[in-house]
Amino acid sequence: MVDSKHSPNQVWPDGKRCAVVLTVDYNDIHGILTQAPEVAGRDKTLSVWRYGTQRGVERLLALFKELGVTSSWFVPGIVAEENPQHIAAIQAGGHEIACAGYRHQDYDLLDLAAQSAEVEKGCTALQALTGKRPGGFRIPAGNGAPGFIEALQDHGIQWSSSWRGDDLPFIHPTAAKVIEVPLHYELEDEPYFAFNLSPAVPPAQSRIASYSHTLGNLQMDFAGFHRFGLCYVLRLHPEIIATPGRIGVLRELLQGIQQHDDVWIATGAEVAQWWTQTAQPVTADHPASVYERHYRDYLV
Repeated sequence: MVDSKHSPNQVWPDGKRCAVVLTVDYNDIHGILTQAPEVAGRDKTLSVWRYGTQRGVERLLALFKELGVTSSWFVPGIVAEENPQHIAAIQAGGHEIACAGYRHQDYDLLDLAAQSAEVEKGCTALQALTGKRPGGFRIPAGNGAPGFIEALQDHGIQWSSSWRGDDLPFIHPTAAKVIEVPLHYELEDEPYFAFNLSPAVPPAQSRIASYSHTLGNLQMDFAGFHRFGLCYVLRLHPEIIATPGRIGVLRELLQGIQQHDDVWIATGAEVAQWWTQTAQPVTADHPASVYERHYRDYLV
């Protein structure tokens, strides 16, 4: 929630009431192979996720260009190496390219040393293609081991978008140079639209949500974030949101947001830079502080 000492207009630059960050997870087939490794070699199933590479990336970039907005793309190093033309197009569109490790992996299965090595290898691969070392990071799946945020800081990462637990960015209590730009499941496309018939993904085999109801949910969430002066972070996937019909859901959502002249649509890097300059360290009762304190104590 917004600090009681500040009105919403004092949190963001130029008197803006709230911030909006558009983030894209571009994983190609590597994401589903982490989630459901049994689909390896099943081309019909994998084609559901290849759609993002074949059609979704271009459609998202075209929409962002049409609306004149910038975004932050999280790309595993191997995906960047396999699709250099898309990395060039993302960069040419003025969008931020952030790191998601080298391979799309479940970090719960890696120790801290392996996690740190993944970050470094991913950053190196992206820098080789873009000429710029990424400053943002999103964990592909799982959780960072104790000390992971400090490792991100050591690798030059300035902001992360992996945690939840707040409506505003926050300074990590164990790594003062890393800003967290938190997520919320209700602001992601995957819980609404991820679907594969056989094998079932997700395993519970949920049905594809109503497009109009999903748009309504996202609009109501934006209204709440706008009212309270918060940071509205959309998490999108090219293969999910960029089909011919669903791209219209995103267009209508963003066009509605743009009707508000007091909204700051920014990249994750821009939000993190602003927060670094203006925010205070988190308090001892902040969820991040509580997590760090008790999780580390538990492992001792």
